[in-house]
Amino acid sequence: MNILTFNYEYPPIGGGGGVVHALIAEELARRHRVFVVTSAAKGLPRREERAGTTILRVPVIGRQDMSAASLTSMLTYPPGAWVLGGRLIRRERIDIVHSHFAVPTGPGSLPPSLVLRVPHVLSLHGGDIYDPSKRLSPHRLPIVRSAVRWTLRRSAAVVAQSKNTRENARRWYGHRGPIELIPLGIRQPTVPAVSRAELGLPESAFLGITVGRLVKRKALDVLIRALTSQGLAGVHLIVVGDGPERSTLEALGTELGLGERLRFAGRVSEERKWQLLQAADAYLSTTMHEGFGLVYLEAMAAGIPVVTFDHGGQVDFLREGETGYVVPAGDVEQLVSAIAKLVANPAEKKRMGETNRQLAPRHNIEECAARYEELFSRLLQAQRGNAKARS
Repeated sequence: MNILTFNYEYPPIGGGGGVVHALIAEELARRHRVFVVTSAAKGLPRREERAGTTILRVPVIGRQDMSAASLTSMLTYPPGAWVLGGRLIRRERIDIVHSHFAVPTGPGSLPPSLVLRVPHVLSLHGGDIYDPSKRLSPHRLPIVRSAVRWTLRRSAAVVAQSKNTRENARRWYGHRGPIELIPLGIRQPTVPAVSRAELGLPESAFLGITVGRLVKRKALDVLIRALTSQGLAGVHLIVVGDGPERSTLEALGTELGLGERLRFAGRVSEERKWQLLQAADAYLSTTMHEGFGLVYLEAMAAGIPVVTFDHGGQVDFLREGETGYVVPAGDVEQLVSAIAKLVANPAEKKRMGETNRQLAPRHNIEECAARYEELFSRLLQAQRGNAKARS
């Protein structure tokens, strides 16, 4: 197949949605031709060949931060994507268009696919249809809600990565059509073992880790404040990632007197991220909502328990008391109690970590890509069948 994929964010810019898009695209590129249309950013080439995929970047206005998109950059992505997408569909004889994120990607990928009659597959990632931390979340804006409804309705297939995302598509947008459920997957690299000392981390302290863009939805201020609780007095936290909230969070840590107990690693390489995960005792998160939570799978593969809230797609694969602790959203007291249990019970921490290490291989990118491949083939067969019926 000739597959044209769209995403306003694609590594090295953006977060988890772009990362999993790249993993799926690279896996499909083993057997098919795969093109990616994404946003341009300073220092990145307009065209790039990577891991069998062809990446093309369209100009956008106002993209200053590699970690987070501005409103202007999101609004200016669709026109360029529309034009380039139309050219590629004709020139490369594209069979399938695959769009990641209902907005802002959908309005750029759907029009050329409709005009040129190529099946359009829409993957919902969660935050593109529901983000409780944002005043301008799509589900709160009538015009954007209409754009999402149109994209959902006119796509040949809609895919959600979790039951929660599927429910939000129905609840907030009234979508009554079928929604495929294809969980995400990871590719775990083999990285050399590195000691805490080599990483500059405390060797004997209980070390929590959290990974992701430093944006309001992650509610890291809640986690940082939780470190001041009496039961967590000896707990250290390393924050991996960058974003617009970093300076505020660093100031909060200083204000609370956390000192060396709180460390910000910033953006790191994939290898270093896995080394830090493997060096930690537990993955900790106070996020308001996750469409899926790819990093939870990475933490599981690294062999550490996960402690987080229960609002989002993570409840599809995290199990209370087995993979760690999943506590009611916003209940900081229970969250602190769960972390304290791990601190006090190393054997329980080890048992949960081993459980996660065994479960993680079930959630691999090969299976995720194969599910998409099967969906694409089914849509093309249906299209050919309809064409025969008309003739």
